[in-house]
Amino acid sequence: MRDPYEVLGIKRNASQEEIKRAYKRLAKQYHPDQYGDNPLRELAEEKMREVNEAYDSLMKNTYGYQQKTDSSSNYSSSQNYNTNAQNIYQEIRMDINRGNIRAAEQKLNTISIRNAEWNYLMGLIFMKKGWYDSANNYITTAVNLDPANFEYRNTYNQLNRQTHNYRQTYYGRNTRDVDMCDLCAKLWCADTLCECMGGDLISCF
Repeated sequence: MRDPYEVLGIKRNASQEEIKRAYKRLAKQYHPDQYGDNPLRELAEEKMREVNEAYDSLMKNTYGYQQKTDSSSNYSSSQNYNTNAQNIYQEIRMDINRGNIRAAEQKLNTISIRNAEWNYLMGLIFMKKGWYDSANNYITTAVNLDPANFEYRNTYNQLNRQTHNYRQTYYGRNTRDVDMCDLCAKLWCADTLCECMGGDLISCF
């Protein structure tokens, strides 16, 4: 992986806001959708992947975002740390994809830095468990910590659509049940009144 500072075209002591501005500028420049069927689309997609990886490395504090020196030894150290952190998160993602939720959660709980990626993966775990309220809390935190991450935002939107549809179905069914109960009660009252006057509206009551 190339030096992420070089990919984003920023200095090593760049602030978080400078990193975000550089990312947005490059994302707008290389986003594949604007190229349509142009032969440059494939090149733009490759460049966009590189930009995303560089941005994620810096914003997840796994590359050494707070590094304030140009020393090559410090760069090597932060690069090793980045590799280790990426490896553990990759393992957790593989566990989640395989349905090994318990192992994924155990590994995640051993990580002390609760950054955007940590919250996102914990949200995925709760989604797999079917605990959508908890999942929404973690995914929302991930989006707030890293609002430019497309993966986080897409999952957030998908989760909100899913919970919205579920609630509509649930409340719609309950409303129908209440309506049927109300109808039966009214029929019973009407039958009782008829019987009081010598009639019988519904013989089975």
